[in-house]
Amino acid sequence: MILQALKGYYDRKQDLPQLGWETKEIPFLAVIDNEGQFIQFEDTREGEGKDRRAHRYLVPSLGEKKGGGIKANLFWENIEYMFGIPVPTKAKPNPGQKRVNKQHETFKKRIQELAGDCQSLNAAKLFISTDKTDRIKKDPLWKTIFSTNQSILISLRGKGSITDDAEIQKVIRGSTAPAGHLGVCLVSGALDEIARLEPPVKGIYGSDRKAERSLVAVNNEVNNGVNKGQTPAFASYLKQQGYNSPVGRKASFAYTTALNHLLSKDSRQKMLVGDVTTVFWAEKPSALETQIVDIFGEPEEDDPDRGVNAVRSLFRAVETGSLANDEGQTRFFILGLAPNASRIAVRFWITDTVAGTAGKIVQHFEDLRIVHGPKDKETLSLFRLLVSTAVQGESKNIQPNMAGDTMRAILEGLPYPKTLLQAAIRRARAEQSKKNKKTGKPIPNVPYARASLIKACIDRETRFKNPQIKEELTMSLDLSNTNIGYRLGRLFAVLEKIQAEANPGINATIRDRFYGAASGTPVTVFPTIVNRLMPHHLAKLAKAKQTFFNRLVQEIMNNVDGRIGFPSTLSLFDQGRFAIGYYHQTQQFYIKKKSKSDESQPTNEGEPNNE
Repeated sequence: MILQALKGYYDRKQDLPQLGWETKEIPFLAVIDNEGQFIQFEDTREGEGKDRRAHRYLVPSLGEKKGGGIKANLFWENIEYMFGIPVPTKAKPNPGQKRVNKQHETFKKRIQELAGDCQSLNAAKLFISTDKTDRIKKDPLWKTIFSTNQSILISLRGKGSITDDAEIQKVIRGSTAPAGHLGVCLVSGALDEIARLEPPVKGIYGSDRKAERSLVAVNNEVNNGVNKGQTPAFASYLKQQGYNSPVGRKASFAYTTALNHLLSKDSRQKMLVGDVTTVFWAEKPSALETQIVDIFGEPEEDDPDRGVNAVRSLFRAVETGSLANDEGQTRFFILGLAPNASRIAVRFWITDTVAGTAGKIVQHFEDLRIVHGPKDKETLSLFRLLVSTAVQGESKNIQPNMAGDTMRAILEGLPYPKTLLQAAIRRARAEQSKKNKKTGKPIPNVPYARASLIKACIDRETRFKNPQIKEELTMSLDLSNTNIGYRLGRLFAVLEKIQAEANPGINATIRDRFYGAASGTPVTVFPTIVNRLMPHHLAKLAKAKQTFFNRLVQEIMNNVDGRIGFPSTLSLFDQGRFAIGYYHQTQQFYIKKKSKSDESQPTNEGEPNNE
């Protein structure tokens, strides 16, 4: 199904390279004249620093991974292949001249074997037939080219890239490779030459993004009826490598070309979610193909509102029913990939309609909605949510597989992974006494992103178990919520506020010492705080404030102490409700007073009005 969907995408994208070709960034050109004489090197790169990019050229495709073998591209290669000059690297500080000579001979042979009589081809054959080492080493760009050993493409003076020449393209298309094993393609169902090795896939995020990997591959080799590879089980019928999963060469080229296009640097249909590279496409053209990256991704510096606007646009589309047309019924595909040695690991594969996908994304953002400060963004990227669960707020500390599992839950409308809720609660407890390193002021241990994530986890879990309950936790303070965890979270926020009001400018509150125990084992700390510390702090306040706080504590305690007392432990989900109750009540203290009757109510906007 994955291969068929990718081939379908290739078939509808008329601008993708045809069979036997690929578009590739080539940093340098080796310019020659009509007699095959080397003229100079040209640097095709433009831009500055990290933004420097090489020009893209249409070049013949090798059609399979190089691996550790010696295989040469046609008309373009690195220094070792094109000129037979060894280039030392960290991995191979002393490259063998014998192997380099074989590489060079392979490169020359591919050009010499082309049958045709055109000026460009004749010039290329003359170019490879003579030793030009001395001349190229005198070129001003030689040191740069030698140090990078990147791709070089033969170019004709006054004409440009040799592969842009119409006569050369005709010669290449007319050259036929030896016919391979014929069979029925599993993807197209047509009779075709079966690909023993598929074209390489690049652009998967990992330790080496330039590495060539395969989506479909079998690591075995059969010689004289005996398996010589590392996986004997795959050779039980003496089928070698790709012949175990017969895919025609045309289909193999189509789906790998489509995937490489989706994974390219300039693609607007891919995003990194943790260690998973996720790509999106539809059966027919759809705006959601590119919108989804803006919806989930981090906004760019020059357009910080792009993500918010994309989410708003999606909400409007769902609310107005504009996706209830043919586009809404178009199939939508989501593929999550991760590096795994020389093969690509498929983390998840999701098929839906455009309307179905849009609805699930909208539900995700609905679940995340929670009261927040005026300076906070209305929507949070997936990256910000995941980072809120990581140690020190660093992406490298996001738990393995969590990002992929979360993305999958969003797009399939399932509960978020429990590891996500566990991580968020664990960070809230671990950061209960965290301070700003510059100012020394306390940093909220249940900030906006973390609270939003915890609320969403609980709401989705509740709805999954009981579809009639659309939302358990509301966006803002819910006075009717009698859940013990939620009530205790509210109570803890009030007790902390009483302490802060009684001791203006206090540097450490009860949160620093007791939040972890209060949210996990309430009975161990709440009796002490309520019966000993609270009366002490209330005694320092004015009568109006004492009255206000006593009423607030009584309203909360009516549903706690008078019913079941302080519990010995709270479950994982009740610990999450504790965090939301604490967050809701704390945010309530930031709301500006609207009437004189509220003048005695404490506020975090500044000093309360005591008149």
